[in-house]
Amino acid sequence: MIELEQIHQMHLHEKLRVMEAIWDDISREEENLEFPEWHKAILDERERLLNEGKDQFVDWEDAKRQIKEALE
Repeated sequence: MIELEQIHQMHLHEKLRVMEAIWDDISREEENLEFPEWHKAILDERERLLNEGKDQFVDWEDAKRQIKEALE
C-alpha cells in the first residue's frame, strides 16, 4: 500500500497516472457505487442546462488536453 508521504514525493504527472489507474479500477465496479443526493442534484442541473442548450459537452480527449495544458 502506498503511504501518504510517498504520494507527497511523487511528481505531478505520476500522481495523475495513479489517479487515472484508481478511477479505472473503481469504474469497473460502477454498479456498486452509491452517490449522495447532492451529487445527483448537480448532475440533474447539468442535464437540465444541456437540454436547454445553455451548456455543452467537451470531448474527453480535449478536456484532458486542456487540463494538462493548464497544469504546465
